[in-house]
Amino acid sequence: MRTWLRQIQDKGFTTASAGAVVLIAAALLVVLVPMFGRGITAVVFTETVEFRRLQKDLHGRGDNEHLARALADAAAAREPIYTMLREFSEGIDTEPLVKQARDVYQKYGEYLNYHNTPKRQYSDYRRQAKDVRDSLVDALESDDRQTVLDGLDAVLKEKDNPAFADTPAMEFFAMAQRYRKIAETVDLSHRAEYLTHLQEVTAAIRQLLGPLPGEATPPLWMDQYGATRLDIARKAKAALLYDEQWISDGPGKPMVKKIISRKEQFAGTPLEPLFDRVEADWEKLLQPRLRIYWQYFFDDWVNSHYFGGVGPEILGTLLLTLMSMCVAIPLGVISAAYLVEYAGDTVWIKIIRMCINTLAGVPSIVYGLFGLAFFVVTIGAIGKPCILAASLTLSILALPVIIRASEEAIRAVPQTYREASLALGAGKFRTLVLVTLPAAGPGILTGIILSLSRAAGETAPILFTGVVAMGPIPSFGSPSQWIENPGSLLGWLFQPTRALSYGSYDIAVGDRISMLAPHQQFGMAMTLILLTVALNVAAIVIRSRLSKKLRGC
Repeated sequence: MRTWLRQIQDKGFTTASAGAVVLIAAALLVVLVPMFGRGITAVVFTETVEFRRLQKDLHGRGDNEHLARALADAAAAREPIYTMLREFSEGIDTEPLVKQARDVYQKYGEYLNYHNTPKRQYSDYRRQAKDVRDSLVDALESDDRQTVLDGLDAVLKEKDNPAFADTPAMEFFAMAQRYRKIAETVDLSHRAEYLTHLQEVTAAIRQLLGPLPGEATPPLWMDQYGATRLDIARKAKAALLYDEQWISDGPGKPMVKKIISRKEQFAGTPLEPLFDRVEADWEKLLQPRLRIYWQYFFDDWVNSHYFGGVGPEILGTLLLTLMSMCVAIPLGVISAAYLVEYAGDTVWIKIIRMCINTLAGVPSIVYGLFGLAFFVVTIGAIGKPCILAASLTLSILALPVIIRASEEAIRAVPQTYREASLALGAGKFRTLVLVTLPAAGPGILTGIILSLSRAAGETAPILFTGVVAMGPIPSFGSPSQWIENPGSLLGWLFQPTRALSYGSYDIAVGDRISMLAPHQQFGMAMTLILLTVALNVAAIVIRSRLSKKLRGC
């Protein structure tokens, strides 16, 4: 009976353990798979011709001939869209036309002066031109179709006037003819409504295809190009083809979201065919193709992570992590060796161990505030947030874990190892260095692995002590500078840096520009996980080789 009960207990415990492992693995998959699924889109995605143009302008990458051919094909597909938009815009947003009409009137006066027109004739011609200009301006500014058509007819009647033949005034009649085509098809009483929708359509086209022909080059890189990725292009396409409005069905009723087709908004106008053309020529407009952007792990960002990669963030994370381990590992192992081999079991040692255990559970933000107060403010040799201050802060964060893991590993070394070494004539220190610590190496490395992962992913300790969201890459100088000034070799220690953890945090809480490209945030998180895994794998390989060496394999 007891044997049967014990078997049930053993099987139950085994099943529960396996179930716990499965649950943990499932929880990791639930968190990591979506993150990697979205993060990988920062590296593997469908690019557009705008991305290829950006890469050529920024980094000189790509084939000139292929890029020129793709740009030419895209420009040919885009030209009808720009033409429809420009012609319709002239009929809705008439302020530029009014200004142009006044400029034509002024140029006509300058033309008459240049040709030494007699004074009386000059006054008569100017008066006629003024009448034409005023009729055209009144037509442009009116919302009544009949008034507009009458005003345009009055302008076009003067087309054969000898006073205007072969002069700049002929532009009046070209403007009148173009505007008449629009006035005959557009309900000008809804001009304000059309203008609002037109501005939204124009903004969507700029986001999709870049600046319109003839526009000045915008100062920001993100505005100089259209959608560089197909997923961003689809968002711009949705804004171009559909208008999202919140409408109430009646007084006291809640607002509901309605999607209205832009084609319906501009039905019967010269702009209506534009939306069908965007759908039909979608691939011609953008020239999409698959891209594996491996340079993401080396490139710097542009426009606050809207473009580019995370190269500086990877470099900064590696510097902070490895520097902190260079400080924490020796201090942690030496402290653990002292506590186990030399300190004994006094009251003070028990208090020290209790403090170490307490420090292992202190929130990381406390370490960050301590690092700011001590390393940045108090120590004059540092005096500012930099890599050195952040690394020292992270080393203090990792120290309790390394001490506790090293203590347990040293304590687990069989006493017979020490006795054999002492019996052969080795002293206590020599036994510690050559026998005990190598035997405890795998356990010590386990603690280092845990500390390494935490140091690489922490944000709070480095928030105030050495990282920046935007800043230059740490400069290591050149060999010639090292020879002339050996101190410059370590100058990078006193520079701030960027880091993956803080970069991801900055995008999440305050970077509005990079939030327009969410793949960057997930890509940064994915890179941080991959970097941490790579560091852990390296440490595990070292631990495995050390274990084999100790076993004589």
